[in-house]
Amino acid sequence: MIGLLQDFRFAIRGLRKDRRFALLAILALAMGIGSATVVFSAIYGVILNTFPFRDADQVTSFGIEDLKNPGNGHREFLSMAEFFDYREQTHVFSDISGEFGGFNSAPLLYTDGNSTFEFNADFMSANSFAFFGVKPVVGRLATPDDTRPGVTPVFMMGYKLWRQQFNGDPKVVGTNFTLSGVSRTLVGIMPPRFRWGWADVWVPFSSDRGQVLSDSELAKNSVWCVGRLKPGVSLKSAEADLNVVAHRLAKIYPDNYPKDFTVSLTRLTDRVVGQFKHLIYPLLGAVLLLLLIATSNVANLLLARATAREREVAIRASIGASRARLVRQFLVESSVLGGTACLFGCFLAYVGIKALVPLVPYNAFPQEAVIELNPKVLLFSLLITVLTTFLCGLVPAFRSIRRDLLPQLATASKGSGSDFHHGTVRAALVVAEVSLSVALLIGAGLMMRTFLAVTHVDLGFNPDRILAAHLPLPASSYKDAQQDKQLFQQVLERVSRLPGVTAATASIATPPAAQAGSEISIPGRTHSEKWASAFDLVSQGYFETLGLRLLRGRLLTANDVELAHPMVVVNRAFVQKFLAEVDPIGQRVKFNALNEVPDAPHDAYFEIIGVVTDQKNEGLQNQPSPEAFLPYTLFGLHDLNLLVSTTINPNSLLAPIRHEIWALDPKLALTDAGTLRSFLQRDTFASPQFEFAVMGTFAAIGMLLVVIGIFSVMAYTVSLRTHEIGVRMALGAQRNDVLVMVLGKGCALIAAGLVLGLVTSLGLTRYLASQLWGVSLTDPWTYAAVVGCVIAVGVASCFAPARRASRVDPMVALRYE
Repeated sequence: MIGLLQDFRFAIRGLRKDRRFALLAILALAMGIGSATVVFSAIYGVILNTFPFRDADQVTSFGIEDLKNPGNGHREFLSMAEFFDYREQTHVFSDISGEFGGFNSAPLLYTDGNSTFEFNADFMSANSFAFFGVKPVVGRLATPDDTRPGVTPVFMMGYKLWRQQFNGDPKVVGTNFTLSGVSRTLVGIMPPRFRWGWADVWVPFSSDRGQVLSDSELAKNSVWCVGRLKPGVSLKSAEADLNVVAHRLAKIYPDNYPKDFTVSLTRLTDRVVGQFKHLIYPLLGAVLLLLLIATSNVANLLLARATAREREVAIRASIGASRARLVRQFLVESSVLGGTACLFGCFLAYVGIKALVPLVPYNAFPQEAVIELNPKVLLFSLLITVLTTFLCGLVPAFRSIRRDLLPQLATASKGSGSDFHHGTVRAALVVAEVSLSVALLIGAGLMMRTFLAVTHVDLGFNPDRILAAHLPLPASSYKDAQQDKQLFQQVLERVSRLPGVTAATASIATPPAAQAGSEISIPGRTHSEKWASAFDLVSQGYFETLGLRLLRGRLLTANDVELAHPMVVVNRAFVQKFLAEVDPIGQRVKFNALNEVPDAPHDAYFEIIGVVTDQKNEGLQNQPSPEAFLPYTLFGLHDLNLLVSTTINPNSLLAPIRHEIWALDPKLALTDAGTLRSFLQRDTFASPQFEFAVMGTFAAIGMLLVVIGIFSVMAYTVSLRTHEIGVRMALGAQRNDVLVMVLGKGCALIAAGLVLGLVTSLGLTRYLASQLWGVSLTDPWTYAAVVGCVIAVGVASCFAPARRASRVDPMVALRYE
């Protein structure tokens, strides 16, 4: 123990003397450890610890797979009767939970008297709260007793809504809320990580078969189910049991099951993290490369330092130090470096996680997952530190103790000898660092090109100045099309008069998505294939709001919309596909999908009155498809999207718009509001931005490590060859000759690393293929930019040591020890 303490004191004293070496080694290792810790925290939080549920790995979802139509014949939602049948008849689940709603599909309106807000609700079978085993932070869980007839209905609230809407007041528990006309008592607040169905509130329904099926409104709902496997039950045996039950139920509910089917099970964690795996695995590869660069960098520094200390090691060995003691000394030094780097790396990881989490795409993983530093992540960081410490310390240790003592004691100067004497390993490590850095830079460059390509797509409109919001009308208050029309018209008139608003409109779709489509018929036009077009129901200000230019004819007028005239405006893609050889104005079109809407005009033909420019309506990566714009007053719509074009920050208009809507009816709620740019950022831009930001950061760290590696190795090489350089200059070598010689050695390493890195990149970038768009895997501009960057940085790293070598005084160098 005393000897070990002496080794630690000696190591600390030696590192304090050589501060430049210590700082470079700690910085390099800390960046590698910090980057690896960030990525592992994401993997642990999302993939290994996805849900806070009790025994989350035993929770599975299941569905009916049509064997004759495997791509499209997968049914997961069950009728209420089926839900109870599976719950009663299966032997492999300890319990089954059922739910409907969630994911904005079952909103509840909450009115506080003067204004109305929409809560995203999830309706769960009363046994579900015990099924998941998550305790509330305030209050209690809902139980089956809360759903008995005659008992006041209850609900649970999410932590986020509780903090935002009610300032985290615990007294709100026990309060009665009127939600969509029903009085319910809040009994508990769920913890932050409980986000089942991404809902704000959870409403229990009875888990009693007779009570549910006797309620016609409740019984008509379809439920999505998850089951908890009994201990020791495998997925395969569970599927076998469920198949027996399903084929039995197929005889009772023949319309619900295909003729040839099977039941498939999936663990819930495997089901929900698929997209995140596509995001994280390229980053895992990148961080492993980065860790290799950092490890090789520190190993290189230690090798160079060990070379400079060969005589010291020989003297210690000659006076009795055993080889084990010498190895221990090297390992103690590397452990001091590793321990310090671990602390600094954890700090960098903390900062990195804070910066990383906001960039993760909104729907990349379940909201229950949390990316953070925790004891298990810190343990991983410690294990990485121990591993890198041994890798970095053992190589120079074994290299030093295997050398013969006599030549080391007899040598008169350090580092004398031929080119890179004893430096083959150091040179190989520099080449490896450069090649790995090149691979990282090319990956980051390709992701940057993808991000720029996606964000610079011509949408056909300006998303920065358009505010979009959803305006649902409660069915209890608005029961016919005339009421709907009057309300929307009043809203548009009020919003249009607000300062900063240039135009306002209503539509069923939010650009750049087209939500509705229909087969179409055009009299006098013959065709062999089916003709189909997207269509939108809009008010008269739609085209002005989006800035779509009129190419031919005229636009929809207020009178056309008010009287629901059978008029339609089409885009250029519609004309090019269906009416290329004729004048489109005056042509008539029938939209067959309208025949399926009860109060819509059936078998009606709409006259084309105008043609406008295209806008993106099939995603950013596809060309605009044919689209038609019809008056929204053709039939009753209980919810529409409000689009507002502004000259000021659109978000600043949210409060005034809500005020105008509540002035008309305080029971109305404006939901899912934001600029079209914010929706694009959330749904489209976030994924390539995340990949680019993280890979770009890793590439920058990798490049910095290369700078440290090249600079340190060249500096040590110059130090070791000072005597040789003095001899050369004494024999007539000029300063420029020495400068070129040292630069040449460094550039040779960079060139070798570049070639190896380019070859490596050609193999590794294919794993990014699914993430790229608008750029090829072998994009010449990206490769050229990376090559230029690496050459410039590499030469700059070599220049300072080379310049120092060219200024060596021959007389001093000849006496150099």
